[in-house]
Amino acid sequence: MLNVLILFVGAGVAAAALAVRRLARSLDRQRQDAIVQQQLTTFAPALAAVRQDPKELLVWYPLAQASRRLFPEAFAALDRAFGGTFPFTKEQLQAAHAKWSADWLAWERAHDAECSLKAAEVQNEIDRSGHSAAQASPLLRTRLAAVEQQKLERYQQRYEEYIKTAKALAAFVE
Repeated sequence: MLNVLILFVGAGVAAAALAVRRLARSLDRQRQDAIVQQQLTTFAPALAAVRQDPKELLVWYPLAQASRRLFPEAFAALDRAFGGTFPFTKEQLQAAHAKWSADWLAWERAHDAECSLKAAEVQNEIDRSGHSAAQASPLLRTRLAAVEQQKLERYQQRYEEYIKTAKALAAFVE
């Protein structure tokens, strides 16, 4: 009788241990699912933001890398689900770098055209005055010089921003 009782107690303990193990696995799975969902929610806005403005990667990419280190299992599941590195694949990083460069070239052309127009307007005033540029009034000469100075200053400012961002984006690709 004692053997039967021990057998029943042992079976009960084994069943309880199995139930505890299943509960622990279930809780771990729920926790893992919550982390995956949290990462999806966190990085969904980043995907759209980076498509609009590649400079957004300067904020989002380091955050993604830190999150990958903190939650490697969740990101492994996300990588499998997305078929590549989540949230930014190497191709997306390369595309962001290319877009940044293309945007720079478009800005450069527009900036040059805008400044050329301003300079032409001042030059037109000089021509209408009947004088050469050297003989024009000090005001017109100063305005023409100011247009050229503004063009150069704005170009240098934007170029510095372009280079810093382009280098950072290139480093992300590597």
